[in-house]
Amino acid sequence: MLDVCLLGTAGMMPLPNRWLTSLMLRYNGSSILIDCGEGTQIAMKKCGWSPKPIDAIIITHLHADHISGLPGLLLSIANADRTEPVKIIGPAGTRHVVESLCVITPELPFEVNVTEIREPFFDISLNGYDIRAFRVKHNVICYGYSVSIRRQGRFDTERAKEKNIPLKLWNPLQKGNTVTFDGKVFTPDMVMGPERKGIKVTYCTDTRPVPVIAEEAYGSDLFICEGMYGDPAKAAKARQYKHMTFYEAAELGRQADPKRMWLTHFSPSLASPKKYIDKVKEIFPRCELGKDGRILELDFEEDG
Repeated sequence: MLDVCLLGTAGMMPLPNRWLTSLMLRYNGSSILIDCGEGTQIAMKKCGWSPKPIDAIIITHLHADHISGLPGLLLSIANADRTEPVKIIGPAGTRHVVESLCVITPELPFEVNVTEIREPFFDISLNGYDIRAFRVKHNVICYGYSVSIRRQGRFDTERAKEKNIPLKLWNPLQKGNTVTFDGKVFTPDMVMGPERKGIKVTYCTDTRPVPVIAEEAYGSDLFICEGMYGDPAKAAKARQYKHMTFYEAAELGRQADPKRMWLTHFSPSLASPKKYIDKVKEIFPRCELGKDGRILELDFEEDG
């Protein structure tokens, strides 16, 4: 099971009832955070989620509303008695920004390891998460991310018996280990069926609509996408500042066909996003408004 929490939905600046856009994921005792604007640790506390298990902080781009909350969050993680390293992943330049911000967080009880992305696509696996970065189109280098949880195939007991594999080797093979026993090598593919459908969440913000977004979000269980402006009259402004309207985001949703879609990263001037959602649903019916603190549990599909 993958737990998803949209910590905030604001773009540019936090508001009294709207925290900056950030996403937190929990799986198998490990958490990752995507984006960390001002006040993210407060939004996290309001949702009742702990910063201690955060193993990776992933940054879409180096604008303040997506990274300036890092010092406060790192101190919150430290105050939760974490000592294991924390990885930070982001575009080129992330290391310099992190080092500058961490001047005010000396003597953290854990290492901070930075990985910079320089390619249009980047893949990394971490604690059961498969993370894929894809470059989008903002006025600075910016990435969207898909996070997947893979699901191995079923253990085939009949095949194991046919191959005379000792019972005590079944468990390590099921866990993906290759085992040597009695002079023979046994591999997981000897007893495991084909990989089953996993879980996929795609997160994309601060960009114009470009084809790669729909391509990378295709088939996601949850697609979280920027919807900076709801008023159709703001389309020119969206183009100027390299953002998206609700309707452009919904069109990407229609192309990607996720099971669910949430809009986020609302402009401070967008006081009532609800008034526009009916028109959005005409484009993609499964598109909904994101809400601060919205939590969703995503489970593997039951086998037919």
